[in-house]
Amino acid sequence: MTRTIISTPHAPAAIGTYSQAVRVGDTVYISGQLGLDPATMKMVDGIDAQIVRVFENLKAVAEAAGGTLADVVKLNVYLTDLVNFTTFNEVMACYFFEPFPARAAVGVAALPRGALVEADAVMVLDG
Repeated sequence: MTRTIISTPHAPAAIGTYSQAVRVGDTVYISGQLGLDPATMKMVDGIDAQIVRVFENLKAVAEAAGGTLADVVKLNVYLTDLVNFTTFNEVMACYFFEPFPARAAVGVAALPRGALVEADAVMVLDG
């Protein structure tokens, strides 16, 4: 199968050796998104703002791939403090609706750039 690299200026540029997303067939693998403002490449302040920015970045990449967050079938979440899990769920409810994607939430010691949260996704598009 052919791999297509997805890129958009509406999400942060890759800060390492990876692509924002890769499409193979009808499946799009969206790389982990941090709370980086794509215009400034600076981390937004606070957990609430970072969670919103993560979802906005995921949304931008999903749209660049020809889909929406409604096409996400799997979401992986990484939090440096699991006390923020409830806040993450509250914000997620503003971006995702039933049927919700499958999800894993993992507590981690640290994330790149001092981020408090990161999320990556797998999206399936119709033909």
